[in-house]
Amino acid sequence: MRLTEEHEELRSAVRALLGRHAGDTAWRPLTEQIGVAGLAVPEEYGGAGCGALEVHVVMEELGRELSPVPYLGSAVLAVRALLASGDSAVCAELLPGLASGAVVGALAWAEGGSWDPAAVRAEAVREPGGGWRITGVKDHVLDGAASDVLLVAARTATGVSLFEVPGGGPGVDRAPAVTMDASRGQARLTFAGAEGRLVGVDGDGERVLRHVLDLACAALAAEQVGAAARCLEITVAYAGERVQFGRPIGSFQAVKHRLADAYVLVESARSVALGASFTAAAGAGSAEAARSAAAAKSACSEAFSVVAGEMIQLHGGIGITWEHDAHRYFKRAHGSSRLFGPPAWHRARLADGLGLDLASAAAPR
Repeated sequence: MRLTEEHEELRSAVRALLGRHAGDTAWRPLTEQIGVAGLAVPEEYGGAGCGALEVHVVMEELGRELSPVPYLGSAVLAVRALLASGDSAVCAELLPGLASGAVVGALAWAEGGSWDPAAVRAEAVREPGGGWRITGVKDHVLDGAASDVLLVAARTATGVSLFEVPGGGPGVDRAPAVTMDASRGQARLTFAGAEGRLVGVDGDGERVLRHVLDLACAALAAEQVGAAARCLEITVAYAGERVQFGRPIGSFQAVKHRLADAYVLVESARSVALGASFTAAAGAGSAEAARSAAAAKSACSEAFSVVAGEMIQLHGGIGITWEHDAHRYFKRAHGSSRLFGPPAWHRARLADGLGLDLASAAAPR
């Protein structure tokens, strides 16, 4: 389970570009010079025809820099939802713009803090003329405040379905959310009879969302690994520079132990994240992909949180100042831990997929 030389070349290119372009300014060169937005888009729709492993590499590098570019929301969530819908006409219309990066997409599906597709309560009602009207509220929509393409999950008489809704149309209110992690743009979307176009088959949305959830968790796990690894790098460097009692603090046995524990967490998280991406790239069945994604999301969320906390602790006073980057990684760790569902929910998903009873497993013996 190793990445190829081509993957490492992609990593080097993305890292070098992020080193030259900070913040939002990186999106245009990332899409125009490297083509990251179209990596997972088939060639027939203007993309590179790659898959989950290439997405994994890009997400790791974006995680290292805590980059605010709309890659996860647009190139992963929106693109994967369109492809999973199987609607070739809509894909042919929307994917070329998303693949070029000139158009940014958003997938609105979480409600009430839940990413469980079965929890969708927004409603879609068919009009006599054949159109649809969407009513409901969506939370935690990545890059939803200013996205060009808006995909919305809503429940019809048949079941959960996917709709394209004009973002600037009547009946749509998009409010930026104030989050702890300012580098991850989120929005709260309210629909009051907004006009929508059905994407895919009516009632097939729950299958689409479960597929997208697994791919999203695998991608987010890669980002968490990249960010956790960067936390460790910064902390190890500081431990070699900071002198206390006449010697670098990294020479103290207690500090060495903590850094070693953090290293084990990062490498363990890297393995499980790669496992999820390899499973997705291999086109494994939904059950295997769901188990791998749930394991990766749970393990990587907790590993990143611990390593980000250690970064603050081992930096001492400077680690809690606004000027140091430690607080940015800590906030990203907290936010990404909750994104797409907390670790406990994914452990429950994993246990269910393995046929385990969590209550019995946790009982004292």
